[in-house]
Amino acid sequence: MTKKIQGSGGGRPKTPRQPTRTHDTLHSKQFATVQDLLGEGEIEGFATASRENRTQGQAAYNIASLKDVFLDDTPVIKETADSTNPAAGDYNFENVTFESRFGTSNQPKIGGIVDSAGQPINVGLEVTKASNGIVQQIQATGGGGINPSALTVTLTWPQIQVLKDNGDVLGDTVDYQIFVEYNNGGYPATPQIESSVQGRTGDAYQRDHRIEITGDFPVNVKVVRLTDDSSSSSVVNAFIFTSITKLFDVTSTYPNSAYTQLRVDAEQFSNFPNRRYKIRGIKIRIPGAGANNSGTPTVDNNTGRIIYPDNYIFNGTMQAATWCSCPAMALLDILTSVRYGFGDHITDDNLDLFSFVEASKYNNELVDDMTGTGNKEARFSLNVNIQASNDAYTLINDISGVMRSQAVWSNGAIQLAQDRPTDASYLFNLANVDENGFSYTGASLKQRHTVISVGYYNMLAQDMDYEVVEADTATQNKFGIITKQVKAFGVTSRGQAQRYGKSILFSEQNESELITFTTSIDAGSIVRVGSVIDVNDPVRAGVRRGGRVKAATNTTITIDAPADTTISQLNQNVKISVMLPDGTVEVGNVSSIFGAVFTVSRVFRANGTEGTGFSQVPLVNSPFLITSDDLVTQKFRVISVEENELQYTIQGLTYIEGKYDNIEQSITLPEIKISNLNDPKDPPQGLKAEDKIAVINNVAVAKIFVSWQPVQGVTQYQINYRKKNGNFTTAVVLRPDFEIVNSEEAQYEIQVYSFNAGLKISNTPSVLTHNATGKSAAPSDVTNLTIEPVSKDLVRLRWDKSTDADVVHGGRVYIRHSNKTDGSGSFQNSTDLVRAIAGSSTEAVVPSLEGEYILKFQDDGERFSRGEASVIVDLPDTVKELLVKDQQEQTGSPFAGTKTNVSIVNTNTLQLTNPVSNSTGSYESDYTLDLEHTYSIKLKKHIQTVSFYSGNNIDDRTENIDTWEDFDGSAANSTNVQTLVRTTTDNPSGSPTYTSYNQFANGTFRGRAFQFKLLLSTQDTAQNVVIQQAGFKAIFETRTEIGSSTSGTSAKSITFDNAFFTGTNSLGGSNTAYLPSIGITITNAQFNDHFQLTSITATGFTIEIKNSNSFVNRNFTYQAVGYGKRV
Repeated sequence: MTKKIQGSGGGRPKTPRQPTRTHDTLHSKQFATVQDLLGEGEIEGFATASRENRTQGQAAYNIASLKDVFLDDTPVIKETADSTNPAAGDYNFENVTFESRFGTSNQPKIGGIVDSAGQPINVGLEVTKASNGIVQQIQATGGGGINPSALTVTLTWPQIQVLKDNGDVLGDTVDYQIFVEYNNGGYPATPQIESSVQGRTGDAYQRDHRIEITGDFPVNVKVVRLTDDSSSSSVVNAFIFTSITKLFDVTSTYPNSAYTQLRVDAEQFSNFPNRRYKIRGIKIRIPGAGANNSGTPTVDNNTGRIIYPDNYIFNGTMQAATWCSCPAMALLDILTSVRYGFGDHITDDNLDLFSFVEASKYNNELVDDMTGTGNKEARFSLNVNIQASNDAYTLINDISGVMRSQAVWSNGAIQLAQDRPTDASYLFNLANVDENGFSYTGASLKQRHTVISVGYYNMLAQDMDYEVVEADTATQNKFGIITKQVKAFGVTSRGQAQRYGKSILFSEQNESELITFTTSIDAGSIVRVGSVIDVNDPVRAGVRRGGRVKAATNTTITIDAPADTTISQLNQNVKISVMLPDGTVEVGNVSSIFGAVFTVSRVFRANGTEGTGFSQVPLVNSPFLITSDDLVTQKFRVISVEENELQYTIQGLTYIEGKYDNIEQSITLPEIKISNLNDPKDPPQGLKAEDKIAVINNVAVAKIFVSWQPVQGVTQYQINYRKKNGNFTTAVVLRPDFEIVNSEEAQYEIQVYSFNAGLKISNTPSVLTHNATGKSAAPSDVTNLTIEPVSKDLVRLRWDKSTDADVVHGGRVYIRHSNKTDGSGSFQNSTDLVRAIAGSSTEAVVPSLEGEYILKFQDDGERFSRGEASVIVDLPDTVKELLVKDQQEQTGSPFAGTKTNVSIVNTNTLQLTNPVSNSTGSYESDYTLDLEHTYSIKLKKHIQTVSFYSGNNIDDRTENIDTWEDFDGSAANSTNVQTLVRTTTDNPSGSPTYTSYNQFANGTFRGRAFQFKLLLSTQDTAQNVVIQQAGFKAIFETRTEIGSSTSGTSAKSITFDNAFFTGTNSLGGSNTAYLPSIGITITNAQFNDHFQLTSITATGFTIEIKNSNSFVNRNFTYQAVGYGKRV
């Protein structure tokens, strides 16, 4: 490898070291202080501090406020800084102090602005550490003068530098403190100022400190040196307490004015910087707690939007002032403020507060912010700094224009009329305007712009920005590029600016038509500027859709001139609007139309609710309008109402309901039709024909009923018809139906045309070919056939009346019977049960037979109905009964009971003793039927009587001759005998309680004992009645009781659920005369099993089941058949 020898450079001389001299870094500073007036009245404060919910007066609030203080368009502190602990790098400017006041009436002043200063008081003493400080005392101003509000302490350093032996000249640091003592009360432990000077200066360097005086005089100011005194001539850092100056600050607090005080270091600016402040402005009133606990509005802390609770109801009460961005509330504040508005002339009593609140609710609804992000913002916001006075008219219009509204004087108050979705509040048609009707004017095409450039203040750019809105290509092609430049007053949102431009375009393109008409005082005095009205002008619409109410209820409207009013088909969503007595308009969905009567089923009320009927009954002569999907009325927003004696001239601009969705959501306007004057009418749809039989002069006549669906706007139709390709017959009708009378069984061709308002016939007809039946069709079948028993031997058949006129008039009902009970009976294999009855009949009483009853209708042409109606009867098998007593009062000792006004004649008959003296009498049987327990038992009476005249001569008859039915005495019909019965559940041998005597009709009775009575009466004293037989039969029906049990390993006793009747000593001879029959089935029997029944009684029995001779446990069922059921 190669080696290199390298030297140190030989004997060249070294370059000498240059001494270090520290730059002169200490220079005197100048600060500028300025106060800026922010606004009148109390303001919310600075935007960022408020948004961060900082508390005014605290350090964090002031730091956050500096984010909204812009010096030459640069914020003092970065927006991202921590307001509680900002980093040094967060400050865009150094040495900036800031203080603010927010416009309260009792706010304190901001110090620091010197109004005047006294002559400096010379001190001129060096401050050394050894001296423990230099003190200068300031006395109070004598003679009632003004004491200073602050002091300026001036300190001077002749030089500050350190000389090193090597020639370096360096800087040094001197620490010091300033203490303040008030009224000789002692110095505090904490200095008023603690500071230091660090650096180098070869010349004199002065520093001023402002000391706020916060205590009583005398004031002692002591300056203390903390750094050790210099003991070397090479260290120069001594300083002098040069002087102290009294400062007299401006003392005004500027009440009710919001302002700031800003102090900046002049070194950082060549000129005093431009200042901008982002604040939240004057606090204004907003609506208070709503009625009916509907909530209290609040303000969104981020946007200033008023948040109204759902279903909020304003009750006239406002809440405390707060910051918000609602233009309606801002206008209300301007109108009522005494300090800066029109409050000297206008109070709340002069305002319709409710209209302002309604506008506010609309303003603060959330809409798309038009940025394409889906974010929402308040529909209208106002952010404006009004710096100059302006005339009232201009300012009110500027603020109103922000929210598309207009302040108007109406009904003795200022009302806010806003362009927002509004229901019509009045109806106009030719019935309630003067004879001149309606007139229309429109704007010139040259006045319609196609491009709108909207200027607005961009908060991010802090400068004016522009949003350009253009009409669609078709509109621009039609009218050309016509640009209009506007400035959106108080608008800082791009989305709001865009909506403003779109609203201008929309109005110019679609709402430029002006209507003018004159009406009477009843309408003109109600209509207000800003309200929306519905107009039906038949001259323009081509049809009459409005008039006056002729009669009304809550659910029906009877219109005037129905023949002149064009009505749509119900499937066209027909609605009727009507004025109510309170001046409101309600709209009802029409569910049916019968002539002039419109019935509504759903009503949209003026208060936003819905109901099944109108909230009030409309008055006669109230105006009405009819709308439908295919033809609507035209709406206008009223812009002026001018009174002229007893008449009012009203002007309105076109109002289109879909404009708001078009502006805010770019939804295409739905096509609406306000006139069909020139439309050709379609032929009617739904053409149909129906054969009917009508009764004319009590004769059934065949006819064809032709009908079709009404055509909107058509009041006349032409119908052509012909039979069997013959000649057409033509008729013009004014309703959607027609009748062809005396029709025959043949093919008919039917054509129907529509006429329009000009009586021009439709291009084509509706055509129908109908095969008419005339009177050849068979009648309808019998329906709803039922059967019910009348007696043991009779039943009643019922059915619906025939719907065919030729059955009801001249027809018959045939009733037949078949013995079959399996449903296979038919009209053909059955026989007439009774003679055919009249076709108008709906019932018949016939014999009760087992089998099938079969019915058919027959018309006057002897045609039977094609189908048949039938009902099957399956009679039950005869049930054996137990006759326990057949009582005959006329046998044995005849009529042995108690007799009153009656006597026994001919040994065994009973009659009234003397009808002339006593026309009534009674017989009470001495026999009591005692069952010994309470049962239900069937009782059948038998009674045989004969009525007769007491004498055979006319002279024996005492009644009025005019009442005689005959003169030979053969018809005695004025007598009667009643059979009565009473019961008891007690023992009749004791002290029983009986029911009262009741009419005895054959039937089932419940009781233990029964007694019987006869009542005889005559209404003609010449007539008497004789009882030949009287008595009753007591019968028990059979009853079966079924049960199951297990026998066990011994004798098993079974108790019936209900005891049977088994006889008594007087009925059957003993209580075992009619024991029940018992059947036993062993369900799990085995070989050699057998059973034995013992102790059979009315209440049960005993069973023993054995195998061989041993008891076995088996399951068994029993069936007991006996009589009666003991209760």
